[in-house]
Parts: sequence; structure tokens; C-alpha cells
Amino acid sequence: MIIMMGLIKILKNLFNKKTNINTNKINSEETQIYTENKETIQKTIISVWDVINCTEHTQAYHLVNVIPFDEWIDMNEIKRRIWDFFQIEYKNDRSLYPYLKTMVDLGIIETGNIGGKRKWRKKDLLIKIDQEKKLKEEIKQKNKILTNN
Repeated sequence: MIIMMGLIKILKNLFNKKTNINTNKINSEETQIYTENKETIQKTIISVWDVINCTEHTQAYHLVNVIPFDEWIDMNEIKRRIWDFFQIEYKNDRSLYPYLKTMVDLGIIETGNIGGKRKWRKKDLLIKIDQEKKLKEEIKQKNKILTNN
């Protein structure tokens, strides 16, 4: 009986120490000096296509504006859409292939051989931006402009 009581006291002491350790951990988290304010950091998701700006009236500009996200189109359809949007006709469609190849190599346009014809479509690539970082960059740019003037 005495041995059982001694064993019970030892177990109680072990459990009491564990609870004290847990409360100390909670207290140490509450007393941290440096904390990250998660409310001020807002994440914005934008498309790569919002950032890419091609020079107007170039072949790359025409391709970016006529190739859609949701459907595969072949070269004849690309030339027809360029005519519809810009009233420009390419006599040699081979001049468009290097631009398409470059965009495919960059990974912003997908290519596929569907029905024996090569077809293309845009990839919808999204970027996650922290608003706080974006604001800091804008402030830095404004400061550079002010110091240059």
C-alpha cells in the first residue's frame, strides 16, 4: 500500500510538471516582442498577362491580343483574327512563327498538334503579390523620381 501511494505521488508530480511546462510555453508565446502582423499583409493574385506589355503594332502585340485562353486556334484563325482586330494581313505567315516559338519557350503559350495541325492557346499564369511589398516598391520608385528631379 505504501509503495502504491509513493508511485501515485511520483505520477502526480510528473503530470503536474507537464502541465507547468505547457503553461510556460503559452506564456512565452504571449510575451514575444517581435510578432508578424498578418492583417497588414494582403495577398493579391494577378495574371501574368496583366504585367506583360508588348510594343503596339508589332507582331508580338498582335499575337498576344488574338490568341485566347480557352480554345486552341491554328495559324489560319490567328491570321483571320489579326485581320479582324487590326486590319493587317501577313502575306508570309512564317514571320509569326518565331514569335510564337519564343512565347512557347517562355511558357506563356501552349502548343499542340491537334488533328494534324499545330494550334496554340495562352496559359493562364497567376502571380501572388504581397501588397506590403508592392507598396514599399512604389514608395521607393517615387522617392527615386523625387531625388532625380
